[in-house]
Amino acid sequence: MITPYWVQDAIFYQIFPDRFANGDPDNDPPNVQPWGSPPSLDGFQGGDLRGVIQRFDYLLDLGINALYFNPIFASPSTHRYNTSDYYQIDPKLGTLADFRALLEVAHRNHVRVVLDGVFNHCGRGFFAFADVLENGENSAYRDWFHIRQFPLEAYTPGEAHNYLGWWNHKSLPKFNTENPLVRRYLLDVAHYWIEQGIDGWRLDVPNEIDDDEFWAEFRQVVKSANRDAYILGEIWTADPRWVGDEHFDGLMNYPVRDALLRLLYAGTLDMPHFIEKVEGLLSTYARENVHAMFVPLGSHDTERLFTKVEGSTVKAKLAFLFQMAYPGAPAVYYGDEIGLQGGKDPDCRRAFPWDQSQWNLDLQSWVRTLIALRKANPALCRGDYRRMVLDNQNGHYVFVRELGEQRVVVAINASESQQTIEVPCVSLGWTDGNRVQSMIDARWFTVQNGMLSLSLAAWSGAWIG
Repeated sequence: MITPYWVQDAIFYQIFPDRFANGDPDNDPPNVQPWGSPPSLDGFQGGDLRGVIQRFDYLLDLGINALYFNPIFASPSTHRYNTSDYYQIDPKLGTLADFRALLEVAHRNHVRVVLDGVFNHCGRGFFAFADVLENGENSAYRDWFHIRQFPLEAYTPGEAHNYLGWWNHKSLPKFNTENPLVRRYLLDVAHYWIEQGIDGWRLDVPNEIDDDEFWAEFRQVVKSANRDAYILGEIWTADPRWVGDEHFDGLMNYPVRDALLRLLYAGTLDMPHFIEKVEGLLSTYARENVHAMFVPLGSHDTERLFTKVEGSTVKAKLAFLFQMAYPGAPAVYYGDEIGLQGGKDPDCRRAFPWDQSQWNLDLQSWVRTLIALRKANPALCRGDYRRMVLDNQNGHYVFVRELGEQRVVVAINASESQQTIEVPCVSLGWTDGNRVQSMIDARWFTVQNGMLSLSLAAWSGAWIG
């Protein structure tokens, strides 16, 4: 299997389009809410594609080199997972010309662009479903969906009963992908946007299209248009079925996030079980797929990182330190780098506050530093992963990323008190008298008696190389 070479070096930034930046007030709906209003499912705040272009210097300064956009196609909702037209940029976000301008800016600056592909279901305004609503049993598109009984009652209160909707939502009618016409339509959409220049697809709930032949054909269609396109599946559990030559390059590695936040916040995972989970994931998949995983600390579907760690900057910094050193492509959910708060959706979709007085500048500087160091050290992107020290009693964990002669030692103190960690240096090729440096804060350490002695504050870590 060949995964896209560039993904191993990617630092993703996820953007929820309506809430990142408003660059063109002329495309705002007439009832647009003030920027920063409490987020809701139907309250637009005016974020758009021109806003991303205008704030691109911010993204470049942060150091990201890949963007993942939540849906941008025509839709009546703020989340846009109920697509009305897969070939049209939502007018509230801009035009096709705006999107092409964004692609041009991104690619000129060596930034890849991945779009959200919602192919399991559509919106009630999608042309085929609208035809079924209008013509009932006589609709030419009745077999595009899972119809149980007419009339559909698509707009009455309650759950969907007369047709299949995603999680029984009436607003999200599920496609019948066994219908060859539906398959061809969706595959043509996937091919079209790759031809327009996007660098890959993030696939929404692909496990709900439980059809290996469909995904094998999807992969062939996408890769035929761009063999370096990234295909990312939203799979919430560890499941090797979904990666490989007939499925996806990588998955959204939510199990890493879950284990890390349980260690840092909930206290429901001790260090040995944390290690068992994060190291076990490395052996669950082939190496090339491990390095093509998308590793989030938060997303539009989860509580915000800073909220999960109860506003603790040191714990948020430790989460980023581990994420940026773990195999796969780390992903920053917009605003997490400045300590944006938010509970479960839609609260996790707050507008980005462009007033810097509202930013956690310490955290932002830390994330920027980690990104720069990861990009400058190929071992952190491509290196093998090896455990070195595990001390459950004191909450220690040390591993190393190795690529050729380059080594980066990653040490973590996930405890409430300052700890001294002794790291054996024989396997690192470091001998007594060798001096090695902390990559983040420039402290120097000397190897003595074959050991490296690291003093780490509570809830902190270090990269040594």
